[in-house]
Amino acid sequence: MGYVGRFAPSPSGPLHLGSLVAALGSYLDARAHRGRWLLRIEDLDRARLQPGCAAQIERTLEDLGLTWDGCVEYQSRRAGLYEEALQLLRERARTYGCDCPRSALAETEDRAYPGTCRTRAAVASPAALRFRVNEAETVSFTDRFQGACSFAMRTLGDVVVRRRDGVVAYQLAVVVDDAQQGVTDVVRGADLLPSTPWQILLQRALDLPAPRYAHLPLVVEPSGAKLAKSRRSLPVDAGRASCRLIEALQLLRHAPPAELAYEKPEAVLAWALKHWNPANLERVQKTTAPVLPP
Repeated sequence: MGYVGRFAPSPSGPLHLGSLVAALGSYLDARAHRGRWLLRIEDLDRARLQPGCAAQIERTLEDLGLTWDGCVEYQSRRAGLYEEALQLLRERARTYGCDCPRSALAETEDRAYPGTCRTRAAVASPAALRFRVNEAETVSFTDRFQGACSFAMRTLGDVVVRRRDGVVAYQLAVVVDDAQQGVTDVVRGADLLPSTPWQILLQRALDLPAPRYAHLPLVVEPSGAKLAKSRRSLPVDAGRASCRLIEALQLLRHAPPAELAYEKPEAVLAWALKHWNPANLERVQKTTAPVLPP
């Protein structure tokens, strides 16, 4: 199978510079491998959706010249696939109900779930559904940009795969989606690197293939805050498409000539594709991530 990449934004807000960096990185990597690039809208969490946001994201990508292959996929139309996966996990005794209130988990917010409901015979309804991991296991994989990665599952614990409100959680949905769409390469931000071991274990539990992973350096503010939560998380102005693409390329550690800012987006992307060099991104952890000037 050839290279199949994807970009999967949430329509909870417009495309901002942080998500543009992820989109551009995955797009260029796919095209450099003469592969396909898919667009998937992660719209399962209805409470967070902004009306018209999905269409706005699609228009912005088109204005930037980031065209995708095939039809746009929407997670909200894939409920049957997720339920099949959940049923298989139940049959294999890999899930259990969890009715722990948020207040009870506050002390462990930055640590693994303590397994409070793991051995309980019954839990109150409604309850979340957690995926049972082997706490003695260490998940290791080679990230194309970050190199060798290892995660001890005792430090991560059992992850929620269906929330108590019935919404399928990101970790399960992304695994099912990537397998069903034939995704071979996942290029995304380094903030999602800790999610990878859960996804690898879910792939194994569901007998699904594992794609190759490549995590882009996380763009941060001078203060160290994540870009998406900062004042620079403003919507991408497609009216200045070439300037925005150049800014994203610089944050991807590529240095396009300044005069490209006066060219059409197609010219910027042509330069970017010709000069795309993943080696520029290797082993760039958060501590040495591209930082925006004050």
